[in-house]
Amino acid sequence: MQTTRFRNYLHLHRLQNLKVTFAASQSRFKLLAALVFGLQFAVLHPLSSQVGGKGNYNYLDFQKKNYYFGITLAYNKSDYQIVRSKNFLPSNNDSISGLEAIQGPGFNLQIISNLKIGENFDIRFLPGFSFSERNVSFDPTKKNVPDYIKTVESVFIELPFNVRYKSAPYRDKRLFVMAGLKYSYDIQSKSRARIVSNNLRIAPNDFQFEIGAGVQMFFPFFIFSPEIKFSHGLGNILIFQNGLRESSVIEKLISQTFTISFHFEG
Repeated sequence: MQTTRFRNYLHLHRLQNLKVTFAASQSRFKLLAALVFGLQFAVLHPLSSQVGGKGNYNYLDFQKKNYYFGITLAYNKSDYQIVRSKNFLPSNNDSISGLEAIQGPGFNLQIISNLKIGENFDIRFLPGFSFSERNVSFDPTKKNVPDYIKTVESVFIELPFNVRYKSAPYRDKRLFVMAGLKYSYDIQSKSRARIVSNNLRIAPNDFQFEIGAGVQMFFPFFIFSPEIKFSHGLGNILIFQNGLRESSVIEKLISQTFTISFHFEG
């Protein structure tokens, strides 16, 4: 009977840990989703100004173009959504008692290709490079052993495809919401695997979905568009390594990125 109760305790404890991890990883997504839907409400209930009305002088010049190009400069904060394995419990693993994801900084450089579809929709392709840092902190079971961090630095070639919906213009400004998919390839993954043999191994290929919102500002010679965006991986990118204790306590690593972008188009 004692054995049965102990197993039930482990099972409940594991479920609680997974629930806490899931709730924490979704907090930023919910915050951005609330902002996106708030802006979407504003988009679906635009101000009463008409196209060509007072204040839309620069907008009219760009409205004649069916497509345009540009460049994006962006700052990103990246981390992982961690799904712990059954070996995470100290009773099953005598070396690690806790772990958590820590955000790392990075930046993006992209080229913009924008194709207008009607008055309100755009199809966008933004190939480029992304430099990011993701960290996982481990808490050893032994009290006299300090916490330590495994850092994964990456250089990605990214291929994002987005669809953007824009509001009616008002005083040379338009709100927009966007969504899309992104493929990323880490060109630093092979060199990292050769140099750091005791680090976490991450698959070089990753697919993510993206949602975001922002505002277009029309100037005489260019369009400036600040944008916030959240990206979330669609699959596990952890490569299991037999014999590496840090790998044995993690079931899945799923990428997450929060990005603040500044688009310059014309």
